Amino acid sequence: MENVFDTKDAQNYIDRINKLSPESTGLWGKMTVDQMLAHCNVSYEMVYEPEKHKKPGGIAKFILKTFVKPKVVGEKSYPRNGPTSPQFIVADRKNFEEEKKRLIGFIQKTQQLGTSAFEGKESFSFGRLKAQEWNNMFAKHLNHHLAQFGV
Repeated sequence: MENVFDTKDAQNYIDRINKLSPESTGLWGKMTVDQMLAHCNVSYEMVYEPEKHKKPGGIAKFILKTFVKPKVVGEKSYPRNGPTSPQFIVADRKNFEEEKKRLIGFIQKTQQLGTSAFEGKESFSFGRLKAQEWNNMFAKHLNHHLAQFGV
């Protein structure tokens, strides 16, 4: 799996994103390319702009930590057309260039902050995570959706 904290790997994600255009279409799923970029931004918003999202309550967080976390932070890739958490659903159209710029900025910021900034960092939904778990979560999500759009 790629390392989102590595300069070369982060640049690889940015290069793949730069291959997208407003006309890019998905190989599966229902999202448009602008919705996909906005959807990918949600993971980073929960780290860098947490006020945009409602934190899960106690019972919801227990369920997320117990049943969802292993699938999200583990090494195994996401299957096509898997379920999406309601917080990640982007129903309306977005500005392609704006969402693309935001995602690239988030990838760069994450890489620049590095592993040490994420070791033991509290996740919105899963509690404290190791840097490797943060990496897996970010890398898997990006790979899944960039592959969805053929880049």
